[in-house]
Amino acid sequence: MSNSMGWILLAFVLYLFMMVVVGAVYAKQNSNSEDYFLGGRKLGAFVAALSAQASDMSGWLLMGLPGSVYALGTGQSWIAIGLFIGTVCNWLFISKRLRRYTIVANNSLTLPMYFENRFHDKKKILLFISSVTIVIFFLVYTASALAAGGKLFNSVFGIDYKIALTIGAVVILTYTFMGGFLAVCATDFIQGTLMLVALLAVPLIALAMIGGGNLSGALEQTGVDGATFLNIMKNGSSGEFSVVDIISQLAWGLGYMGMPHILVRFMAVRDEKELNKSKAIAIVWVALSLFFACLIGVIGRAYLYPTILEGGAEENVFIEMIIKVFNTDINLPLIGGLFLCGILAAIMSTADSQLLVSASSVAEDIYMGVFKKKADDKTILRVSRITVVAIAVLAYLIALNPNNSIMGLVSNAWAGLGSAFGPIVVLSLFWKRTNLQGAIAGIASGALAVIVWDYLPLVGGQTLGSVTGLYSLVVGFGLSLLCIVVVSLCTKKPTEEMLREFEDVKSGNVEGI
Repeated sequence: MSNSMGWILLAFVLYLFMMVVVGAVYAKQNSNSEDYFLGGRKLGAFVAALSAQASDMSGWLLMGLPGSVYALGTGQSWIAIGLFIGTVCNWLFISKRLRRYTIVANNSLTLPMYFENRFHDKKKILLFISSVTIVIFFLVYTASALAAGGKLFNSVFGIDYKIALTIGAVVILTYTFMGGFLAVCATDFIQGTLMLVALLAVPLIALAMIGGGNLSGALEQTGVDGATFLNIMKNGSSGEFSVVDIISQLAWGLGYMGMPHILVRFMAVRDEKELNKSKAIAIVWVALSLFFACLIGVIGRAYLYPTILEGGAEENVFIEMIIKVFNTDINLPLIGGLFLCGILAAIMSTADSQLLVSASSVAEDIYMGVFKKKADDKTILRVSRITVVAIAVLAYLIALNPNNSIMGLVSNAWAGLGSAFGPIVVLSLFWKRTNLQGAIAGIASGALAVIVWDYLPLVGGQTLGSVTGLYSLVVGFGLSLLCIVVVSLCTKKPTEEMLREFEDVKSGNVEGI
């Protein structure tokens, strides 16, 4: 092993050890299920903001998105634009009202529990179908994070992909299993900070190495037309972006309103004053992160030349940039190792959150909510931890195929969750006529639309998504929204108690906000 690789390995070992220690420390603070799943609703502004965004910006931010820009040009940044708009809307319009409503709705700890209490679902239909939906799509989402971890270790250390995948999965599982929500948020705060530093520093150093005024010429040496590659209206080397392409990429922003692992951070913030601080922090973090992730794809193509990454290796562009900067151009391998940990941070910060939300759906919502209504806290914690292990193992099995695209896995999971939950979250908070029947119709139609659109070969052996080029989130979100409105209007209006709760939330007449 070279001296440089030894320093990088040391950085990884120290970082992973620190994450496990955090899990052990916070394990002592979990006295009940509310502590394990929501941290007792006591998150501060900085932790809430960075935790929410770090749990969102998974390995795709530092691998999938830069890889797409590296391969096809800045036209791929429409996804980043859509995500930024979605983030802003989520923090400005959803965060405060959702926190209030989960308190009014019998202090709901999870999103499915909120749906049940918000719509007074005595038969627990909403609780069950929303919990099952979360588990199904989070399996795919968690698999994308584990796959990214496997590719990172494989690329940096040359470790066999399956062994690398196992190492990452075991560490994530360990601190999530022990520490619960507070451990996840604390590690996400550390990881979010590390991600941002890596995102800002590496592309700027690489650009200085190239010479900023020579970027277009350097790009053309790699076999692309510099002007076309840098044109946001171009798709690939020559294709024009169609309206469908732009709509599909901007539509990623719709998914934010339905992401349980992000929404749960709003529910857990200490009070609304802290939430107001979190908004500004989160929006600035996202703006910088998305911009520099796209910049990595552009600069990386020029900086890494004569190496051309292709055949799926495009997603390693940031990894290769860090190694070249700190092992070749600047001899600071320990710093390079810490920045590589920034990529690992992006991966871990999403996987841990998804494991925890999946566990809460099974333990709190399905086990206690449907089957064992009088289960005590110790039993719920035990079931939760068993679920964390089970979900991690299933996601690990999905991720075993090294040819899985990180961007593809994230895209499918994001569409499923966004379509199933986004419309009902929005309408439950802002349209008082929404009722139980409409909520059931919305969740079911949104989830099924994505499955049909993305997975069933209905047209000559191809899926509707492949034939039309339209992102399934557009279809699923629109259909779910329509079903909620139509079914709610065609069925019995909400009870007076439900309407009164809605008005209390709207006016701010809520204790503990």
